[in-house]
Amino acid sequence: MSTILLTGSSGFIGQALVRRLMAEGHRLRLPLRSPPDGHLPGAETFHFDGLEAPTNWTEPLHGVDIVIHCAGRVPAMDESPMDMIDEYRRCNVDGTVRLASNAAHAGARRFVFVSAIAVCGEHSLPGQPFSVTSEPAPASSYAISKLEAERALFALTASSSMEIVIVRPPLVYGPGVKGVFLRLMEWLDRGKSLPLAGLDNRHALVSRSNLVDLLVRCTHHPAAAGHILHASDGRDLGVTDLLERLGNALGKPPRFYRLPGWLLKSSASLSGRGVLIDRLRPPLEIDIGHDPPAQLGSAL
Repeated sequence: MSTILLTGSSGFIGQALVRRLMAEGHRLRLPLRSPPDGHLPGAETFHFDGLEAPTNWTEPLHGVDIVIHCAGRVPAMDESPMDMIDEYRRCNVDGTVRLASNAAHAGARRFVFVSAIAVCGEHSLPGQPFSVTSEPAPASSYAISKLEAERALFALTASSSMEIVIVRPPLVYGPGVKGVFLRLMEWLDRGKSLPLAGLDNRHALVSRSNLVDLLVRCTHHPAAAGHILHASDGRDLGVTDLLERLGNALGKPPRFYRLPGWLLKSSASLSGRGVLIDRLRPPLEIDIGHDPPAQLGSAL
């Protein structure tokens, strides 16, 4: 069994990873901003002030074999795409590099970084799903910071013995989900009609359980080293198909109506649904093939 330092352990993905890794008998080190809710047998917790703070990782990383880095600053629902780039960089780039550099110096053998499919762009072109060889085209402060972190990690590990694995998930769903998925379920539960009839753009998704399976495998599989891996459930769903599945699961079959494209966005903005409509309208298809090893694109 391995000694694993896991960041973001109190988050949506991190909580499931903690349960899985503890069930497998791994020894966990968990940096936390606040005390844990309840006892975590087999896990050692310690306080830290966040990735943007100058944390001393020397003691927490002593004897650690693997780092799984899930923590990071994520965008708020109502945030403009290019808001607060410097704050994103302090957390998602500088904080990540600081942790990885300390991990390499401490002798960790592998660093698994949870990035985001948004580094490839906000939407894919018809018939051209994002692959690991796609030229990155980040369009938000968050996505830019994730791409910069990826590049910095490859540069860092090129001169050390520590291996890097990067995983790019799309929208993640599962029990306890928040953000876009929660907002969708709230609308469906209230019986709200949605102006999405005829919209068949396909979106990649990944269940939390599938993503956890992938991340756990990335901690030890020899073929994962040095790769960027795209994560999804392997089937990109149409928007109305997704909403019908969610509605049926809630016992509230969705109601759709049709609007011309030029009217759809203005109607969504007036009704407070603009952010969700913007997320759902463009297609986002993903190719989860992993060969050959991905090469990062040119500088931003």
